[in-house]
Amino acid sequence: MTKTDPVRVLLVDDHDMVRRGLAVMLQAFDDLQLVGEASNGAEAVRSCAEHHPDVVLMDLVMPEMDGVAATRAIRQNHPEVQVIVLTSFYDKGLVQDALKAGAIGYLLKNALIDDVAKAIRAAHAGQPTLAPEATQALIAAATGPPPPGHDLTRREREVLALLVEGLNNPEIAARLSISRSTVKSHVSNILAKMGVSSRVEAVSLALKHDLSPPPDR
Repeated sequence: MTKTDPVRVLLVDDHDMVRRGLAVMLQAFDDLQLVGEASNGAEAVRSCAEHHPDVVLMDLVMPEMDGVAATRAIRQNHPEVQVIVLTSFYDKGLVQDALKAGAIGYLLKNALIDDVAKAIRAAHAGQPTLAPEATQALIAAATGPPPPGHDLTRREREVLALLVEGLNNPEIAARLSISRSTVKSHVSNILAKMGVSSRVEAVSLALKHDLSPPPDR
């Protein structure tokens, strides 16, 4: 790419209206060029191989493959492509997951158009951009004690969510298509990791700290 070439941008969001709005935004800048769109992470990975963008604007909450998984795949397969997360969520866990996956920026969807454009240019130059909320989340994660259940696996969070619904072990096994012994093992791990001695305590902590499984993004 020469100095006069625009930055090639791929938009990834499962909402058509969001993509349309971003597409219109990009048209306002001569140095930015929309080269493709994707409605989920799997499409984003394929589009990167097809359109060779410089920067990807990546939503997090999407069907089929979420933004974190897509970011990780894109950075592994196309390390020259930079990814900026553009999302409505700034949960510190999501911020950390996105940055660990290789995202160079993290912006919220209420960001100003000019700020998004600046972030795209900065990403193309290898410079990070973080929304203030994302920075605060990272600081809180680094300085504060981890919340109860922070080390639960995704499957353990799924089991915990079903405990919150009031399901017993056989019902959980049927819902998740796993054996009862596996459910029992997961429940034991959940109690140990959360530092509680009963399902009731685990459910109470889960509701207090919103320890639901990650959404299918």
